[in-house]
Amino acid sequence: MKSVQFAYRLLPGLKWLKGYTGQDAVSDLIAGVTVGLTVLPQGLAYATLAGLDPQYGLYSAFVGGIIYALIGSCRQVTIGPTALLALMTSRHTGFGLESGPAYAILLCLISGIVEMLMAVLRLGALVDLISLPVTVGFTSATAVIIGTSQLKGLLGLRGGSGSGFVNTMKSVFLNLDKVRYGDFSLGLAAIVILLLLRKLKDLKLSNANKFVKSFLWIVATGRNALIVLISSVIAYKTCQSSDNCPFILTGKVKSGLPDMQLPKFETDILSSNGTEVHQNYANMLGELGPSMIILPIIAVLGNVAISKAFGGAGLSPTRELVALSLSNICGAFFSSIPVTGSFSRSAVNHASGVRTPIGGFYTSALVLLALGLLAPYFQYIPKASLSAVIISAVIFMIEFEVIKPLWRCSRRELLPGAITFIMSLAIGVEIGLLLGVGTDVAFLVYRVARPVLGVSKLSTTHGISYILIRPKHSSLYFPAIEWVRSGISKSLETHGSAPVILDCSNVHEFDFTAARGMGALNKELSSMNVPLFLLKASKEIIVILKESTNADIHTLDNPDDLESLLEQVPDYEPYLQVMVPLVTKLPNSYTDLEHDKRN
Repeated sequence: MKSVQFAYRLLPGLKWLKGYTGQDAVSDLIAGVTVGLTVLPQGLAYATLAGLDPQYGLYSAFVGGIIYALIGSCRQVTIGPTALLALMTSRHTGFGLESGPAYAILLCLISGIVEMLMAVLRLGALVDLISLPVTVGFTSATAVIIGTSQLKGLLGLRGGSGSGFVNTMKSVFLNLDKVRYGDFSLGLAAIVILLLLRKLKDLKLSNANKFVKSFLWIVATGRNALIVLISSVIAYKTCQSSDNCPFILTGKVKSGLPDMQLPKFETDILSSNGTEVHQNYANMLGELGPSMIILPIIAVLGNVAISKAFGGAGLSPTRELVALSLSNICGAFFSSIPVTGSFSRSAVNHASGVRTPIGGFYTSALVLLALGLLAPYFQYIPKASLSAVIISAVIFMIEFEVIKPLWRCSRRELLPGAITFIMSLAIGVEIGLLLGVGTDVAFLVYRVARPVLGVSKLSTTHGISYILIRPKHSSLYFPAIEWVRSGISKSLETHGSAPVILDCSNVHEFDFTAARGMGALNKELSSMNVPLFLLKASKEIIVILKESTNADIHTLDNPDDLESLLEQVPDYEPYLQVMVPLVTKLPNSYTDLEHDKRN
C-alpha cells in the first residue's frame, strides 16, 4: 500500500488509471486524435513563426502531452507550442548558421528550470501581480505583432521582414511591389474559409440528424488540418506540373524522431560582415537576457489561467508548475522550443469529450506518427496557408470587448493596459509587459502612500465636539504617515482646536516607521494641548505603538467615553466646556475641506 501511495505521489497522473474504463479510453482516443489534427498544422506554423525549421514545432508537440498526462491535474489542458512563446523565442533565432535551434532549445531548458524554482519556492502567486488590463494589453499586442509578422508569408514576400511591429510593417510596405499573387490569393482564401468554418460549429440545426451535426463539428474543429491538406494538394498538383511554382513552399521537413541529447551550450553565429563568431555559454545567456525570466512567467500565467478556466479553483498551482517545468526540461532533450498550455487546443480537447489527461498520450502518438511517416509530404505545404492558420487564430486574441466595461467601471485601469499595448508594439513585448506591471504597482504604492481619509466634526451625547479621522484602508505604512499628519493638521485649521480621534477599527497593520510617526504626532498635538485618541485599536497596534515610541496614547472603545478620559487629564479641561454647536453638515474628505476653505 505504501508503494502505491508513493507512486501516486511521484506521478499523480497514475490516479487516472484507477477505474479507467473502455468508454474512458474511447473518449480520450477521440479527443487525443482531434487535438493532434489541430496541433500538427499549428506546430509547423509556430516553428516557422519562431524562425526555425518546421519540424521543431512537431518536436515540441509530443513531450508535453506525455509529461502532463503523468503529472498534470486538469484533464482538458494540452501542453505544446503556442504563438506567443514562438514570437518571444523568435527574438533570439535570427543569427544564422545553427544558432537558431541552439538558442531556442536552451531557452526551453532554462524556462523549465525557472518554472521549477518557482514551484519549489511557491512563487506561482507572482502571476497575481499581472492584472487583467495588463494581460489584455499584452495578449492583444502580441496578437497584432504575430498577425503582422505573418504578412510576409501571406503576401509571398521573400527575405527578412524586420523584427518588431514597426520594422515589420515598414518592410512589408517597402516591398509591396514584390507581392506574389498566387500566395496572396491562396492565403486570403484560406483565411476566409477558416473563419467561415469556425462559425460552422455554432450553427443550430435542430432538424438535422446526429450524424450531420457530428460531421459539421468535426469539420469545424479540424479546419486547420483540412485547409493545410487542401492547399498542399493544390500545391502538389500545381508545382509538379509547372516549372514556375506560384507558391512558396515550406520545403523539406526532416523526418524521424529527434535525437535525445543535451541542449548545446555553445554555438556559432554570423556577424554583420558575414564572418563566423563563436558564442560560449556566457554569450548565449547574455543574448537571452530578460527572456529567461519573462518567458517562463508568461508561460506560467497562461497555463494557470487555462487550468482555472477548465478545472476550477481547486487545482494546485504548484502541481501545474511542476508539470509545466518538466515538460520544458524534458522537451529540451528532444529539441523542443518553449511550451505551455494552449487555450485553443484545450478548448478543442474539452469539446471533444476528453475524460482524463491520458488523451495527451494519443495526441503525442499522432505527432510521432506524423514525424515518422508524413514528414516527406510536409514539404508541399504552402507557407501562405500556414500564415493563414496563424492569422485566423490570433485575430480572436485581440480583446476589444474589455475596453467598454473598463471605461464604465474603472478608467484608471485602462492606463496600465494601454501602456502595455502601445509599448509592446513600439519597443517589444517584454518591455511593454514590465512597464504595464510597473504602472499597476505604482498605483498600488500610491494608494498605500495616500490612503483615503474620512474627516468629520462630530459631538458626543453630552455636546463635546471632536474631530474624527477615519482611514479607509486596513494598513498604515511609512509612506502614509506624513499624509495622515498633514490631514490632521488641515482638519484642525478648518475646525479649530478640538480632540482628535483616529478611528482604527478598520486598521489592522502598522509598521515601525508609522508607529514612530504616530508618536511624534502625539507629542506635537500635546504641545498644542490637543489630545489624540485611538478608537477601537487592536492589541497588536497598541503593542507596536508602546514598544516603538513609549508613548501612552489613550484608546477608546466608544466616542462617548471621551468625557471620562478628558476629566482625567487636567490640561484638557477646556474641552469639557461646549464652545460650539454640533456641526450639521460634515465634510467627508480633504476635497470637501479644501472646497469649504475656498468658499
